Amino acid sequence: MPSEDENLGNQTGGRHPNVERVVAFAQSSGLTLEVRRFPEGTKTAQDAANAIGVSVGQIVKSLLFGVDDEIVMALVSGSNQLDEKKLAASAGGKKCSRVDADAVRAATGFPIGGVPPLGLATHLRIFVDPDLLQYDEVWAAAGTWHDVFPIDPRVLQRVTNGVVVELRRDR
Repeated sequence: MPSEDENLGNQTGGRHPNVERVVAFAQSSGLTLEVRRFPEGTKTAQDAANAIGVSVGQIVKSLLFGVDDEIVMALVSGSNQLDEKKLAASAGGKKCSRVDADAVRAATGFPIGGVPPLGLATHLRIFVDPDLLQYDEVWAAAGTWHDVFPIDPRVLQRVTNGVVVELRRDR
């Protein structure tokens, strides 16, 4: 499968095809996204916060894990680490583990570091960190390592059908 950079030559309308897919999904859900591109990259939560000029807590980390035999997504505040036991319990499973880059791309259609919370290639159950809901606006990946969009976290939770559950690892 081509890398994100290899796909840059296939852009339509000046935007990466992955971004177009996210925007189209949002439009079909009645949302208008204002995607912003940061050439320096937004691959990690800290990179994104630095580029955008917001707190790291306002960055949505879209994380995929295998819970028993099901791949699920957790939308986690950039300032938090996910507690895998809490995610497993929330998903009704026993064992929770990270999935590899190939599994992430197969489940979402996007590369690690650019996985958006919507417009996914397959239907995934989504769990939402309640710490995201303390903000008026959060920022999520828009399908690449360079593109992000702002969104009200309550709207994000609604459009993803995300279940709000405590996911943060105790410090």
